[in-house]
Amino acid sequence: MIEVAVLGFGVVGSGIVEVLDKNSAEITRNAGQEIRVKYILDMRDFPGSPYERLLVKDFGIIERDPGVSIVVEAIGGAGQAFDFARRTLSAGKSLVTSNKELVAERGYELLQLAGEKGVNFLFEAAVGGGIPVIRPVAQCLSANKISEIYGILNGTTNYILSEMEKNGAEFSAALADAQKKGYAEQDPTADIEGTDACRKICILSSLAFGKHIYPDFVPAEGITGVTRDDMQFAGSLGYRIKLLGRARAVQDKIAAYVAPHLVSFDNILSGVSGVTNGVTVRGNASGDIVLVGAGAGKLPTASAAVADVIDAVKHMYAKKQISWQNGDKSDTVAPSVLESSWYIRTNAERSKIEREFGEVVFAESAPGATAFKTAVMSGKKVNDILARGINALSLFRVMGDY
Repeated sequence: MIEVAVLGFGVVGSGIVEVLDKNSAEITRNAGQEIRVKYILDMRDFPGSPYERLLVKDFGIIERDPGVSIVVEAIGGAGQAFDFARRTLSAGKSLVTSNKELVAERGYELLQLAGEKGVNFLFEAAVGGGIPVIRPVAQCLSANKISEIYGILNGTTNYILSEMEKNGAEFSAALADAQKKGYAEQDPTADIEGTDACRKICILSSLAFGKHIYPDFVPAEGITGVTRDDMQFAGSLGYRIKLLGRARAVQDKIAAYVAPHLVSFDNILSGVSGVTNGVTVRGNASGDIVLVGAGAGKLPTASAAVADVIDAVKHMYAKKQISWQNGDKSDTVAPSVLESSWYIRTNAERSKIEREFGEVVFAESAPGATAFKTAVMSGKKVNDILARGINALSLFRVMGDY
């Protein structure tokens, strides 16, 4: 029997305990032996919980117990969670986490420590929630040279944008609706400003390109500037607006960023709506592989974390080969070098737009604003043109036109 400790008994942590308990027969069959939760670490009390007897408040109890082979971290953040993660691996215990901030900020050193100690550090649940994405990139696509990876990585923002398009709501009303339904936190900053998606694309970039890409290297733009007018204009051009995390190889460097994009109706990700997430991986042998599913939520995230627990049990004496080198700013290049078409909404006159940008495609007009799609050009070039006197009320890349 394998004994496990779960750190944190919030939404994700309680889901992990629930899945391990209720699906114990299937998990035992798949893992080859029984897996039992021995401890749950949380500073809070949970009177009446069926798991109350498992609660402890001292991590040292878990750290010192030789019977605990695997620790599942579901605390969040990169402060105390990092301390517990480091101590877990140092004690010779495998670590599973759903914590995207921890992996994005400290993934390299934790992978190094896991390697030194001969244990596993697994984090499938940190990126796609219930979508299997880490294993496909690390294993199924390992024969490929990956040129690009991008996707809808945040369910909250995708829900807001979907509601703006479907119901004609402005951003503030769609956000309030998401909060009412529990899809957005009361402080939604990390979601709507692109921070959450930034952490996830950092993890995917590190995995796909073999160098640790830290969040400080990745510019992130959220969705607060997207308007109902933008939605209507984009639709008339044959596109939907999606917040994408994107990483693309540029010779021997990586351009990674988060920003709203116009995504063609022909692109599978254009049809990914609500809180669903989707990731596209472009390999030189596989072509485009698209993974779509529940990107967050208690049980989908718990499902991915428990799958990692099973994997850790199966590889108790044979370390999983997930690793990458450390990286620095010199491994990246500014996304402004990437060429694409651009969507621009402005109050400039059409004659001036055509004079400055040349051939463009105008969206259906509306009083007081004009929107159009440019020819393919770099971010630097489009900003140079705008600097000559065109005020961009909105400026988004068009995905796929390059």
